[in-house]
Amino acid sequence: MTSNVTAVSYGLKMTPPALEQLRSALAAGGAALQSESTAGDDRYQVHVAELEVADSTTSGLAALRRAVSGAALAGLDTALVPTGLRSAARKLLIMDVDSTLIQQEVIELLAAYAGKFEEVAAVTEAAMRGELDFAQSLHARVAVLAGLPADVVHSVRQEVKLSEGAAELVAAFKAAGHVVAVVSGGFNQILEPIAGDLGLDYWQANELEIVDGALTGKVLGAVVDRAAKEKYLREWAADEGIPLEHTIAVGDGANDLDMLGAAGIGVAFNAKPAVRAVADAALNMPYLDAVQHIAGV
Repeated sequence: MTSNVTAVSYGLKMTPPALEQLRSALAAGGAALQSESTAGDDRYQVHVAELEVADSTTSGLAALRRAVSGAALAGLDTALVPTGLRSAARKLLIMDVDSTLIQQEVIELLAAYAGKFEEVAAVTEAAMRGELDFAQSLHARVAVLAGLPADVVHSVRQEVKLSEGAAELVAAFKAAGHVVAVVSGGFNQILEPIAGDLGLDYWQANELEIVDGALTGKVLGAVVDRAAKEKYLREWAADEGIPLEHTIAVGDGANDLDMLGAAGIGVAFNAKPAVRAVADAALNMPYLDAVQHIAGV
């Protein structure tokens, strides 16, 4: 038999008992183990199991994911990935920015200069949990920035830190001939230099309005919300001639849900519970480059 699904497990420390539990859960879910291999480094470990499953459709994989999730395996998370995605000649990786590609929420960094950090952080948290309309919450948060000198944008750029493994992840995808994109509910003024440094193929975010050297407290044009993120995924994949089933989306908040659902596999990166509950895979450690093991890059 030939593998048609790959189980990629990862964790800071995977134990033999946990791996044995994993094998049992996969078998109970109807998966036949074909082969196993290991990878990783001194930060985290990776276990790759090639599987043959009778039903590799979306619903079949969802059932197998529930079987693995229900096993409550200690110290590891498992992504079940169609072999066709992992072996695809060209793939598209699309990522959220704030709290995914980078470690911070840019709106909160900006709000700190207005003395509104805690107020804005509370609204951001609620929006990422899906409790508030994203566009409305963004307009409310940006409004507190009115009057700030435009050079605070430069100051915030200096504070932004990439997530651990982010640069390595992008470099690995690019070196293998794949396409890398980011789409953000944040701001172009912060994202542009990051996109240039990383050599991203596509990127899109909101535009802060600046008049006479100061922030006006407004954004220009339509807000990049959850619907827009999915739209850009579909557009960029089509532009590159890459089927949606060969795309990987990564995000952490409720405004990423449509994008994660539309991609070939959606990965919740240190995400809010509502996102982890519906994503195809969850990555609950700080190393973003683990996504390349999920994608087979």
